Amino acid sequence: MLYVSCFMIQDLFKETLWALTGNKVRSSLTILGIVIGIASVITMVSIGQGAQSSIEKNIQSIGSNLIMISPGAQKSGMIMGGRGGAQTLKISDVEAIRNETEGIIGVAPEISDRNQITAKGNNTNTRVIGTSPDYSTVRNIEIDLGVFITDQHIKKSSKVAVLGPTTRDDLFGEGIDPVGKVIKIKNVDFEVVGMTVSKGGSGFNNADDVIYVPLTAYQHFLSDSDYVSGINIAAESQEIMTSVQEQITEILLRLHKIEDSVDADFSITNQTDIISTASSITGTLTILLSSIAGISLLVGGIGIMNMMLTTVTERTREIGLRKAVGIKKIYINLQFLAEAIMLTFIGGTLGIFLGWIASIIIPKFATSISTEISFGSIILAFSVSAGVGIVFGFYPARRAANLSPIEALRYE
Repeated sequence: MLYVSCFMIQDLFKETLWALTGNKVRSSLTILGIVIGIASVITMVSIGQGAQSSIEKNIQSIGSNLIMISPGAQKSGMIMGGRGGAQTLKISDVEAIRNETEGIIGVAPEISDRNQITAKGNNTNTRVIGTSPDYSTVRNIEIDLGVFITDQHIKKSSKVAVLGPTTRDDLFGEGIDPVGKVIKIKNVDFEVVGMTVSKGGSGFNNADDVIYVPLTAYQHFLSDSDYVSGINIAAESQEIMTSVQEQITEILLRLHKIEDSVDADFSITNQTDIISTASSITGTLTILLSSIAGISLLVGGIGIMNMMLTTVTERTREIGLRKAVGIKKIYINLQFLAEAIMLTFIGGTLGIFLGWIASIIIPKFATSISTEISFGSIILAFSVSAGVGIVFGFYPARRAANLSPIEALRYE
């Protein structure tokens, strides 16, 4: 069993510091390669994890235990027709699902399209959704001002609207109470009866940039179609989502008179599948980004090997002298290996700190990018840093330890 005394460890540490400070410029440049590599890995992993967390949060915000039905066949993982692109779902399908499906807490149909909206000289182009009162429960919508669509609004085909906060800002300005004001959709007056709580988000399907109107009013005044562009269902729990999805599939196949599910003219997706797919994509993206960043870490490791080999060459006579006076081979091996590990330890520590700072700063300048630093990624980066020192320092250390004392002393 190899026994290393405390004195030997102290001696190794002092000699390592002496060797590294003997050529500060070379050591600094070698450390810089490790710093850049580790900082890049930390930053890329944090961006990937931040993207995954943000996507999952946005998906979960649209509702709990959500199942979505879209018109159009789903083949080879792609929806043929897309949500709203085909016309295969009717209100009768909604009623059948509501009456025959067990284990659900809400069913909400929707008809949606983008329209130009005007109000007191201001205008905006946004998504208008015709739906029912259950939509607020199914899609986890909270009301900030006024009320959401009610059963009375549906029965009377009331020309009322509920605005998202972004739409309110575009039409009336920030901080304005829109309840009671009138907007025009396709030149039809709708009275604003409520405004939703902001969910945050951006892009084409921003949950804050939307207008909700009663489904019946949408059909009577904005569209002459009996078809719906989607059906949203909330299951009682995640455990029974598969069972609910199977029940819905059977109901729709029967109503649409389709015998084989492969020929279905609708597609069903659930929240769990969406999160799983999104996590898979962001996970692959994180691996790709980390691999690209890892190239710089590999270059830094090669830099360490290059420096250590140069050091071995420059200190050949010193190594020969040490071996001639009885210094053991294992000590020389440890000495040069310790120098390589010290370089990566310093570079790894600085790299982790720099990567942590970069992960904090990036979202402040690029608001569309979110980052998330995990303790696991820091441990991984530090482990990789130590591994680089051991792997790339092993060959130079072994070469130094294997030098012949006689040949080393003759070296000029």
